[in-house]
This record gives sequence, structure tokens and C-alpha cells, in this order.
Amino acid sequence: MKAKAPLYSRSPRRPQVGPGLVPLPKPPQAAGDATSSAAGMAEAAPGVHEDADAAPPAAAGRAGRLRAAARRFQGPLWGLAGASLAVLVSAAMLQARAPRVITQDDIDAAVRESIEREPLPSQATRALEAVAPSIVRVVGLMNEEDNGDSSPEKKAMDRSLGTGVVIVANGTILTNLHVVWGAKKIRVRFHNGEESEAMMVGAMPENDLAVLKALSPPAELEPATMRSTGDLRPGDHVIAAGFPFGIGPSVSYGVVSGLKREFRSPDGDKTLTNLIQFDAAANPGNSGGPLVTMDGAVVGIVTAILNPNEQRTFIGIGFAVPIENAASAAGLPPF
Repeated sequence: MKAKAPLYSRSPRRPQVGPGLVPLPKPPQAAGDATSSAAGMAEAAPGVHEDADAAPPAAAGRAGRLRAAARRFQGPLWGLAGASLAVLVSAAMLQARAPRVITQDDIDAAVRESIEREPLPSQATRALEAVAPSIVRVVGLMNEEDNGDSSPEKKAMDRSLGTGVVIVANGTILTNLHVVWGAKKIRVRFHNGEESEAMMVGAMPENDLAVLKALSPPAELEPATMRSTGDLRPGDHVIAAGFPFGIGPSVSYGVVSGLKREFRSPDGDKTLTNLIQFDAAANPGNSGGPLVTMDGAVVGIVTAILNPNEQRTFIGIGFAVPIENAASAAGLPPF
């Protein structure tokens, strides 16, 4: 019977000889059988060679144990290797997908690119857009037969041109008293192009203010937003919107130059007080128009310009009546 090569483990067990048991004697082997047995052992235990360079028995035993353990745990070892590879690949993918930290330089670059691609409107533009639907062109007709249509220049002196601003959705309009004083008829043209006759329903001569009521206002009329001048300061940016020399609507941009100013009319018969001084361009035709802050709120009604040469052109000094006074002229509660 061919002998089997032993399996090695970390804790080899030797045959136990119990009491009263006698080990069986080894059967004798012939020379041929010994050769066959040696060959069989060599075949069953690969790595053991019968040459002069063969490893010592102890080294051969360790190598055999390692190979045996590898064969026994071949499946778990492959599973462990696969799991390790999967962990490494997942870590690499997560690192590749991890978002880059956004810095302030990245934000600044994105803002610059956005502004270059689509520039933002200026503050003055936004202010005008807010108040434009409320601005009206006011014409005082000195001849009742004049219907307000375009006419030759010889009739220009028969008209008074100015601006107004809608403050109530029913067609209530603020303007300057001197724009409509003495007019036989008053006509107003709204932002959407519609026209209507108007009548004066209130006045405040000490502030050169008049209140008009349109007889047939548009169905959807947007009144201006009014704001107290309590927090207005010199240096605040403002726009003046209106119809200078009948051209418009036009807009000019400047700052508040001063507060609580006085203005005496060229003929010296009237003095206005508590005025807002500003340097946004204003000319004849701007009278009665709104003085507007950058948030689109009306803080004053343009009423006069100062020119030492008594010419009706702007040299950098304009005046507006504070909206508190103007609202009082319209019977609205004060701020």
C-alpha cells in the first residue's frame, strides 16, 4: 500500500499510544518497493528534491506549510484581494469627484465675467424706470380754441410747457403753479401716450404748487412713490425728469447740493423757502417735474433754476419744493 504524504498545520498532532496498546511493526519493504515509495513521496510532496542543492528539511517544511495554507485559503485570499482593489478604486474616484473649494478670487472672477457679458443698468436708469410711468407732460393753453396739437412756433408763446407727476391713481397730478397759471385750458399727456384735459383743483402759491385732476385718465395709472426728505443729505444722488423745452421725457443726473435754501423770483415779488438745492440739469419745461432718489422715490417738485444773468438756462443750481409741502397741497397726510 502506497504511503501518503502528511498534511502540515501550525499544531501537528502525533499519534497517541494508549495504555495497553502496542504500535504495529512496520512491514518489510523490498528494494523496488522502497524506490517506488520514495518516488511516490516525491510526487506527492513537490518541492522536495534528491540533489545536493536541496533545501534543508526545516526550510522545506515551512515552504510546504505555506503552499498548503495558500491552497486551503485560496478563495478567501482572492476575495480579500478583490475587496482591497475595490476600496482603492472607490477612494480614487471619490477624490476625483470631490468639489474644489470656491475662493473669493473665483467669486470675483465670476462676477466680472457676468458684468462684462451683461452690464447692469446704472442707478439713474433704475430710478427713472421706477418713476417714468408717473411722469406727465403738462401744457397750459392760453387760447380756448387751441386743442393742444402741434402748432407753428408763432403759437409757442400762447402756451406754457411744463411737467407733472401722478401722485394718486385717480389722475391727481402735482405740478408748478406758474406752469398753469392763467391758462384757459390744461392738457396732460401720460406715459402711455394717452391725453386728457385737466382742471386745477388746488393750489399753494407760497410754494408755487398746483394740484391737477385729469378728466379722463388711463384705466391703469401708476402713481409715484413719495418719500420723506427727513433723511436726505447733501451729496445724495438724484435725477430730475421732465420735458425741458418740451423735449422728453428727459432725465438728468446729479446730487443734492444743499437743503433749506431760499430763492427769490427774478422780478423780486416772490420768495420761496425751505428748498432742496440740486445740480442735475434743469431747464424751462422741467418745472413741476419730480426730483427722484436712487430708489425711485419722489422727494421734491422741481420749481426754479438760478441764473445771475437772468437767462432761462441752467448753470448748475436748481431748486425743488420738498415733497412734504407738495403732498400737503394735494390734501395728503404729511409723512
